[in-house]
Amino acid sequence: MKSVLTLIVTLFLLPSFYPGNAFAQLEIGLSADKDGIKEFYLAIGEHYKAPEKEIMVVRERGISSDEIPVVFFIARRAKVAPETIINLRLKGKSWMNISLSFGLTAEVFYVESKKDYGPPYGKAYGHFKNKPRKEWNTIRLPDGDIVNFVNLKFISDYHGYSTDEIIMMRSAGEKFSGINGKVKKAKGHGKAGKHKVAVKPEKHNAKGKKK
Repeated sequence: MKSVLTLIVTLFLLPSFYPGNAFAQLEIGLSADKDGIKEFYLAIGEHYKAPEKEIMVVRERGISSDEIPVVFFIARRAKVAPETIINLRLKGKSWMNISLSFGLTAEVFYVESKKDYGPPYGKAYGHFKNKPRKEWNTIRLPDGDIVNFVNLKFISDYHGYSTDEIIMMRSAGEKFSGINGKVKKAKGHGKAGKHKVAVKPEKHNAKGKKK
């Protein structure tokens, strides 16, 4: 009976030792070595000049890991606080509609490429190839394509790495957190963009989805 009482008191007092959302941070820290999430978040923070606490707030509000770069990308282009973008997203708006509300068209997500790709980037690039550039402002990209374009640009710009190789890894089913880890590791062995990363197909869906 005494041990049970001690356990109850301990569980009751724990929140006072771990204020705010520390439990969520602890959980992420424990799983980071396995899926590369921690490195991914650190890269996002450095690239978009966002403190770690702000990254955690975005995640804890229900934005998926792959969509976090989208929040900061749109916020930076729209010159608004990430909180503004999050609030619109949580109201059920698509990434495209959020962008359009700030005067940002599909063209801001485009990443230059002259090659033809399979899914998921083949369809994404198809929206632009099927229209003359002067009509790109009429394109309405689905959430998945925006997630793929933003992460492609983010990882490529941050690491100075080949977009083609990032696309190959994503097409093979890699998560962006995993791609970020592999690119970081590859960069450590020489000049960025000159090394190919071993790609293993995975069973999970490569397309970004709203969660």
